[in-house]
Amino acid sequence: MSLSREQLAMRVARELQDGYYVNLGIGIPTLVANYVPEGMNVMLQSENGLLGMGPFPTEQQLDADMINAGKQTVTAVQGASIFSSAESFAMIRGGHVDLTVLGAFEVDVHGNIASWMIPGKLIKGMGGAMDLVAGADNIVVTMTHASKHGESKLLPQCSLPLTGAGCIKKVVTDLAYVEIADGKFWLKERAPGISVDEIVAKTAGELVVPEVVPEMEF
Repeated sequence: MSLSREQLAMRVARELQDGYYVNLGIGIPTLVANYVPEGMNVMLQSENGLLGMGPFPTEQQLDADMINAGKQTVTAVQGASIFSSAESFAMIRGGHVDLTVLGAFEVDVHGNIASWMIPGKLIKGMGGAMDLVAGADNIVVTMTHASKHGESKLLPQCSLPLTGAGCIKKVVTDLAYVEIADGKFWLKERAPGISVDEIVAKTAGELVVPEVVPEMEF
């Protein structure tokens, strides 16, 4: 079986390191806040002006005024700081975020990402994604490997309007963990119970497959 949203977040959480400042995009990336390893000091940054975002609140912790960039209610950890979105974007554009986790519609073998619009569909705007991909060197994309119609999202070339060009190096999908280098996808891990043949069949871009592909650990 493919990974659940929670399992995707758990796998992405393994990319965290002690002392990191991390921005979590809307959707699956927000769930990573629930799986920060115990004892690890990570400060989660929200582009609407919160540094030190905690897990989603329980009913007792709920504060309607404490939200992330996706308008979801969140908590704040001890030592958190609240400031304007202008200061938040200065932090992002200045390269002060150590890891960014984003969702996407498409990623291609050149490290391009399309994440903000599908032509003909109503959209609210770009949001902060373009600033995030421009200001961060370490970006992890997490998404389903294929669309609900079975079409691959890992492509030779993105077909949708780009959010950023040549900026993605790591992708965690519900089937696999791949890295992007030299104009190719490199298969590093497979989801438990998922065969290499299924991953190959659902990857449209060139995929390099080693002799042994370990299963993901969470």
